[in-house]
Amino acid sequence: MSQGERDYSEKRDFIRMRIETTVVLLQEDQRIEALCLDLSSTGMQLEAPSSLKMGDKVRVLIPSEHSELKGLDAQTEVVRVQALDDGRQSLGLAILAMV
Repeated sequence: MSQGERDYSEKRDFIRMRIETTVVLLQEDQRIEALCLDLSSTGMQLEAPSSLKMGDKVRVLIPSEHSELKGLDAQTEVVRVQALDDGRQSLGLAILAMV
């Protein structure tokens, strides 16, 4: 399946929630604060001051504001990278597993 077909399929099959919240990316010994723009059951879109590449594995933490609810902790893979004008990256991450 081509990336274009996959993008179209994902738009039909999965609801994306716009959330715009701060998240933490963990990769090896790096800790990067990023902005999550949207989230679905299979992935998320972020903007981050990073230099990640396609295929990189990244752990994503979204803390919960409520003590009764566990935050999101997911192992992800970078599936889309776009450089932004301000030196940050727009990232598409596929969720591989919930930790």
